[in-house]
Amino acid sequence: MNNTCFRHTDSEAYVSCGRCDRKICPDCMISAPVGFQCPDCVAAAQVAIPKTKFGGSFNLVPKVTRAILITCVSIFALSMLLGSFAFTYGMIPEAIAQGQWWRLLTSTVLHSGILHLLFNMYALYWLGPQLESMLGQMRFASLYVLSALGGSVASYWFSDLNTVSVGASGAIFGLITATIVIGREMRSDVSQLIVLLGLNVVIGFLQPGIDWRAHFGGAAVGAAVAFLYTKGTRLNRDQIHRAGLVGIFAVLVLATVARNTQVSALIGI
Repeated sequence: MNNTCFRHTDSEAYVSCGRCDRKICPDCMISAPVGFQCPDCVAAAQVAIPKTKFGGSFNLVPKVTRAILITCVSIFALSMLLGSFAFTYGMIPEAIAQGQWWRLLTSTVLHSGILHLLFNMYALYWLGPQLESMLGQMRFASLYVLSALGGSVASYWFSDLNTVSVGASGAIFGLITATIVIGREMRSDVSQLIVLLGLNVVIGFLQPGIDWRAHFGGAAVGAAVAFLYTKGTRLNRDQIHRAGLVGIFAVLVLATVARNTQVSALIGI
C-alpha cells in the first residue's frame, strides 16, 4: 500500500483528499467543511477555507513558528562554532544610541546558553502553532515581532548602559499574554497560563541575570496586540488591525528615539 504524498513523494501520508482520494501529507492538508482536501482540489473547486473569528485559517502547518524555531536554533549552533554574537548583535544601550538600532531585533534571535534556548523554543513550540492557526500567519508574525521589539525597547529604557541583553523571552511573554487575552475572548480556561505567567515573573526577579524588563515589555505589547485582534467585524477587521499595528509600532519607535536622546546625553555623543 502506497503511503506517500502524491505531491511530495518523500513524505509519508496517511490521510486522503476528500475529493480526489489521493494521499496527502501534513503540508498539503487543507481543512475543508468535511475532512481535508489537497491544494489542487481546493484550487480547482475554489473551496473557501474556513476562517476563525480573528481572521486566521485552520492551517495545520505553522510555517512562521517553524521559521522562528529554525532561525534561533541555527544561530545558536553557529555561535557554538564561531563564538558568541552577543557583543556584535546583542542589545547594548550605548551601541543602539550610536545608531545600531537593528540590535533591538537581532538580540531577540540570540541566546546565552542551551537552557535559555530550550526554554524559549519549547514555549514557542507549545504556544506558536495554536496562535498562528487562530490568527493567521501575518497576524501571528506581527504579534511575535512587535512583542520581541517591545521587550527590547523596555530593556533599552530601564537597563543599565553597560547591559548586554539577548534572548526571545520578550516575544515569548508576548505570546503568553496574547494567548490569555484571546482565550478570555473565547471564554476558554486560561488559569494555567496565568499561573505560568506569574511564576515566570517571580523567577525573573529572583534569578540573577534575567532581563525582567524585556519580559514586562514583551508581555505588555503582546497583550495590546491581542486586544487589538479581538476588535472589528469581518468587514472592517483587516483595516482596524493594520491601523492598530502601525500605531503600536509607531509608539515603540518614538520610545526608542526618546531613549536615544537620553543615552546620547549620558555618554556624551
